[in-house]
Amino acid sequence: MNKKAKRSLLISLALLCTTLIMSGSMLSMNHSRKYSISADGSTSMEKVIGILGEAFELEQDEIGFTFNPTGSTAGIEAVKSGRSEIGLSSRELSMEENQVLESQVIALDGIALIVNKENPVSDLSRSDIQKIYTQKITNWKEIGGEDVPIVLIGRESGSGTRDGFEQALDLSGLCSYRQELTSSGDIRNAVYSNPGAIGYVSFISLKDDVKALKVDHADPNEKNVRENSYPISRPFLLVTSKEIPLSKPAEEFIKYVLSDNAKPYIEQAGAIYPHAD
Repeated sequence: MNKKAKRSLLISLALLCTTLIMSGSMLSMNHSRKYSISADGSTSMEKVIGILGEAFELEQDEIGFTFNPTGSTAGIEAVKSGRSEIGLSSRELSMEENQVLESQVIALDGIALIVNKENPVSDLSRSDIQKIYTQKITNWKEIGGEDVPIVLIGRESGSGTRDGFEQALDLSGLCSYRQELTSSGDIRNAVYSNPGAIGYVSFISLKDDVKALKVDHADPNEKNVRENSYPISRPFLLVTSKEIPLSKPAEEFIKYVLSDNAKPYIEQAGAIYPHAD
């Protein structure tokens, strides 16, 4: 089997294992491993890190990997307290967090603004979005839509998607949400069922049951994130402690996910590989 075919097979196996684990149909491989490492953090990164973890396990024999989707802030706190060696964050670290933690970008992600498919609005400016989420614009008719009140949907406090969205638009702590939900699926369902709703989800979580809006005339896609023409994007970060040394198994995992070997798995998961070819 040539190298390209082997890589393709590994991607397929990793995707299959991740799907089975997420559906509850397969136990972790860790019970048969000599060493076990775990990571806590961003729910938005669950698919990416799940595929990378399975690929890592398939390429070596002794180290098992598990991920706890606790949210970005919870993952960061787990590393700070020493409960976890590896945290995953879909938002930038704060100045205070940067004093004791270090982060490395493993992938990029865009955040899409979504509305009900019946909504005629298709493009919003950065200024429009800021005014909507601070309730300076409260009806869709003010921006070319129907005479329908705008219903603001967002993620819960501590969500990396929420922090990434608010940071990208200079809205941190300023948004007035009607609903704060705990998953991208819940956001999509709320927007799907309410003609006046607007929300935001990771690119990875986009589906065709809702409409993704252009922002400043830029489509929400990988090309525009890479070229910085789409203004709402964020890094997917791997977070470790500056003060607590990593175990050898954790070092091996980090080395793997930061290598070029990780690229096809990151892209297969729907995220954006951070380095140009």
